Amino acid sequence: LRYCHFVMGGNGKTVVCEPGSFEREHHFYQRALNAQIHPLVSYYLSLSPEVLLTRFCHLNPAADKEKIREILHTKPKYFRWAGSDLFHVTTVEGHRQTVVIETNSCPSGQKSMPLLDENEDHGGYISLMSKTVKPYLAEQDLPEGGLAVLYDKNVMEASGYANTLADVYDEKVYLVEWYKNDPDPPARFNDERILEIRTKEGEWVPIRAAFRYVTQKPWNRIFVSKTKTAIINPLNACLAGGRNKALAAKAYDFYNATLQTEEVGVSIRTPETIRDVSRAEVPLYVSSFGGHAVVKVPYGNAGQGVYTITSQKELDEFMEAEKDCPYDSYIVQSLIGNSSWSSVQRTGQYYHVGTIPNKKCHTFVSDLRMMIHYDYTLGCYRPLIIYARRTRTPLAETLTPESDSWAMLGTNLSVKTGDDQWDTETSRLLLMDRRDFNQLGISVDTLIDGFIQTVLSVIAIDNMAGNLIGEDGSFNTDLFTSLNKDEGLLKELKL
Repeated sequence: LRYCHFVMGGNGKTVVCEPGSFEREHHFYQRALNAQIHPLVSYYLSLSPEVLLTRFCHLNPAADKEKIREILHTKPKYFRWAGSDLFHVTTVEGHRQTVVIETNSCPSGQKSMPLLDENEDHGGYISLMSKTVKPYLAEQDLPEGGLAVLYDKNVMEASGYANTLADVYDEKVYLVEWYKNDPDPPARFNDERILEIRTKEGEWVPIRAAFRYVTQKPWNRIFVSKTKTAIINPLNACLAGGRNKALAAKAYDFYNATLQTEEVGVSIRTPETIRDVSRAEVPLYVSSFGGHAVVKVPYGNAGQGVYTITSQKELDEFMEAEKDCPYDSYIVQSLIGNSSWSSVQRTGQYYHVGTIPNKKCHTFVSDLRMMIHYDYTLGCYRPLIIYARRTRTPLAETLTPESDSWAMLGTNLSVKTGDDQWDTETSRLLLMDRRDFNQLGISVDTLIDGFIQTVLSVIAIDNMAGNLIGEDGSFNTDLFTSLNKDEGLLKELKL
């Protein structure tokens, strides 16, 4: 990070990023630096909001165009930037569609995206900062102070955001590491709930607004409500579903009910999900799905705490691994696999479409990360970043008792190497470039469907985030406790 000054303190450090510090090679993977965006992806990202809407409604005749237009232009209250992980699936009848696996309130992806405009080195970083963050902050009554980017992983993108924010505002920005177990972090809140950053002289500088890329239990050190400092995204968006799979499932159900009542003609498609499951109950629900299921610790991310169960061996491994889990509940979802070993759910069975077979005729499971933001300059949601990931091993036609289902189904690239230490398996990353994109076998229509699914899931979580905040701006602990019956999580909240 050239032109940046390092400030040490505790386990985390603060970096001062000056305007003019952005250099592409620090904020993009090497593969992305040299990649040419695929013409189909470039075309999709250039489509106007009205064209996207018109095409979607043409392919979905039951959809109410006016109501979906209103949805796409609904200004979020809390959840302004997000990314959904989508599976491209098919049914027994061959009906292809995208399914939402989870929605993330601190999504990665900027470093994996080829440039849409060769003349704009900042890539998608500048779109988010100039079209979402700055216009939103201009509407807020902020305290005096500087700007900061908070993070606990993915320094490549976090520093990209900090350097871009410095360019957008033409002022220095503090890039601050804030780990969940840091005994002496370089960030804190004062008595007025204003965020403060420690300088190299040991002085505390007030911050008027902070962009947050804190992913590991952010609620144990950042107030979940009523901060004077503007936080993007705020913590109630995490607890409402952006970092809480249990409440996300409820948010989707509530919003789907609203969409059905209002006859919008669309819904959020997800695997069938059973919430608030104790560890002892997990085997019963796995059995109810035909012995094939996905079990998740609701509050993890980066693939942590996710178990694909296709055999007694894998079920036993889950029970052993989670015997000391500090949390009290799990979610169990139907498993999307191959045609001969997917879970049976009430809405039928989904199967992975997967990648185009390689020269060995191997098909791999892949997912699609669709990052979106609310563009205040256009007054609507827009797609921002897309990338894909594939699994380590190809999708098997049949399973054996010794099959490693996670190797066939787990797409996440993050590998935890220690406490607050991560590595990335970039060999499984599929870029939206001329080489990788063709492997996915998807079309513009798939991307449009994925965009609509992502917007619906984000609005569902934003609605839930609004329900968690009372009229006085405080966190509604009673409602949250009723919706999310997990003492282990409640003890972690910084209220």
